[in-house]
Amino acid sequence: MSTSNTRDRLLDALQEILVGEGYSAVTLEAVARDAGVSKGGLLYHFPSKAALMNGLVERLVELAEAEFKEARESEEGVVRVFLRTSLPQSPEEKELYWSVIAALRSHEELGEEAVRHVRYLFTHWQELLHAELTDPVLAEIILRAGDGLYMAAIAGLPQPAPELTQRMIDRLVEEADRVRRPR
Repeated sequence: MSTSNTRDRLLDALQEILVGEGYSAVTLEAVARDAGVSKGGLLYHFPSKAALMNGLVERLVELAEAEFKEARESEEGVVRVFLRTSLPQSPEEKELYWSVIAALRSHEELGEEAVRHVRYLFTHWQELLHAELTDPVLAEIILRAGDGLYMAAIAGLPQPAPELTQRMIDRLVEEADRVRRPR
């Protein structure tokens, strides 16, 4: 069994426990058991619960990097990609991000590295939006609207009707197109 395969299985097991049972159910033993790996095998890859959580957050950063790349390189542009990805694509994604944020917020032993990675996910969008738009106020409005849509969705708060959400996004894109820097 390859090292990366074992590492991925451990992170998959952690993700399943977080989504299914919440952070309080995460133990090294439970993750190892659900991944079909010995506790020693888990400790080889992740010497602590904090390292395990950081590994999951690093995985999320890798996924976000693909979105960042798409935003920078596609004709669609940063604003459209950001707003499109501001709506969770699946119930699992919603649950995963909520679990990770809740774990980071309520359990300081998870470590500064994981917190730094999560901050990066949010601040990098801010940098990309400001780089694309000549109007910093509009860039911040779009950032806060997208973050608000995402956080409300993962927290299970009431959502506007899908048609209204799309109209909001369309309006923001329309305004952004007026101040978009040439590529």
